[in-house]
Amino acid sequence: MNGQGPVRFGLIGFGAWGRHHANAIAACPEADLVAIAAPSEDSRQAAKQDFPSADVFEDFHRLLDESNVDCVDIVVPSHLHFEIASAALRSGRHVLLEKPMCVRLEDCDALIELAREHSLHLVVGHELRLSSMWGLVKEKVDAGFIGDPLYALVELSRNPYRLGSGGWRYDINRVGNWILEEPIHFFDLARWYMAACGDPCEVYATARAKRPEHPELQDNFSAILKFPNQSYAVVTQTLCAFEHHQTVKLTGTEGALWASWSGAMDRTRHPTFSLRAFDGQRVEAVPIEKMTGELFELEDQIRVMCEVVRGRRQPHCTAEDGRWSVAMCLAAQRSVDSGQPVSI
Repeated sequence: MNGQGPVRFGLIGFGAWGRHHANAIAACPEADLVAIAAPSEDSRQAAKQDFPSADVFEDFHRLLDESNVDCVDIVVPSHLHFEIASAALRSGRHVLLEKPMCVRLEDCDALIELAREHSLHLVVGHELRLSSMWGLVKEKVDAGFIGDPLYALVELSRNPYRLGSGGWRYDINRVGNWILEEPIHFFDLARWYMAACGDPCEVYATARAKRPEHPELQDNFSAILKFPNQSYAVVTQTLCAFEHHQTVKLTGTEGALWASWSGAMDRTRHPTFSLRAFDGQRVEAVPIEKMTGELFELEDQIRVMCEVVRGRRQPHCTAEDGRWSVAMCLAAQRSVDSGQPVSI
């Protein structure tokens, strides 16, 4: 690949979130959106109208065969991640893959091996790691502000999930489980923040569906994630509430952090957010220098992917990190189903 000029992106998937990816690529000076693949005629027409300079395909195989792209950005229903990502890696392209990496651990392992075989970058879209606020929490933890981490809470209260194209998000055979949807981000943050405690070793989880006719769609979910040194994290979510309100609380041997983010919806550009820090004696507000929210983090993720492809930095979330997130979620679902703690 030529190291000069913008990184050429092929985007596979042009649903609601895929369009946001397309906008983020188009907004990045280091990126060029040269091709889009979408199975829906309506999506293809929208892609042609919004991005007339991009080649638009119905079949993603044609994009891989006919387009001169450096990197493939994959934004499709979860059950298709393995098929499309493996094809992209075999075609010799770097891959940015939306979470969850896959819905089965065996498929995560196969993608890791493919990327290694072809000396390609496989980056998983846990974009919250790039947030000016959630990332600052990590920086303060790593700098020792709270001392040794003892406890973390990552909590979300929000309105119900969107259906997704063709209702895939409400089809358990295509989504895998709802823990793999949004709680996977929070498991990733918990493991990231508590890295000094070692990798998590056990999870106990419980869940409750709002609709009796769909017990598999578990709107309310809570888990306790244990670490080898007896520290632990709580990951909890409800989809039976209103708006979008996320909180992270961390305590340690010397202090505590409390971060919160609220918006009328998850994909808003006008949120309210704050970070407060306690050093054992005083509480103070920590300035956040840049707007935060998943649309802003998505733009940062595209910029970072360009730097990764050009060899200027390491991925913010490696394939191995993505596999860990899937492993924690699948273990949590087994715990929900069995009512027992599950080793990871």
